[in-house]
Amino acid sequence: MARHRDAVCRLCRREGQKLFLKGLRCFTEKCAIEKRNFVPGQHGQSRRAKVVGYGLQLREKQKVKRAYGLLERQFRNYFEKAVRMKGPSGENLIITLERRLDNAVWRAGLAASRSQARQLVLHGHVRVNGKKVNIPSYLVSVGAERRTKPERSALARAAARAVQGQGCRSAQARRCADTAD
Repeated sequence: MARHRDAVCRLCRREGQKLFLKGLRCFTEKCAIEKRNFVPGQHGQSRRAKVVGYGLQLREKQKVKRAYGLLERQFRNYFEKAVRMKGPSGENLIITLERRLDNAVWRAGLAASRSQARQLVLHGHVRVNGKKVNIPSYLVSVGAERRTKPERSALARAAARAVQGQGCRSAQARRCADTAD
């Protein structure tokens, strides 16, 4: 599956907020939003247009796509599945995206960014219920056991400590960092 390979700091700048695409760098003063809080491009420093209606919906969709590292077709497929499910389609979409294996690895604090978590999964360092899974879009069921390879666990603990030291994303990541030791 394809993915975005260009500069990711410009994506944060386009959205006007931190999407935490660079991992720990986003917590420092080196973050592009801290240095240049205007949209990228030749006319970025001039006035910012007011976004209303469809533009607002588009910006929110782009923000979710970029945060989870998806391209349009894969995002559309997730949305169509969410519409077919019972309940509010917006909540179903977010629940489905949060169940992705690369996102679960990131939320557990084993990687500093979703792209790093994706790489961990692709390189075969993650096991789900005892079986090696190297598909980042694998949907993890609730209560599924996720592990890293034994030789990978030392690096995972170091990454968890680094994430914990930089201000974790959630209490869940802090608990994972505590239990990784």
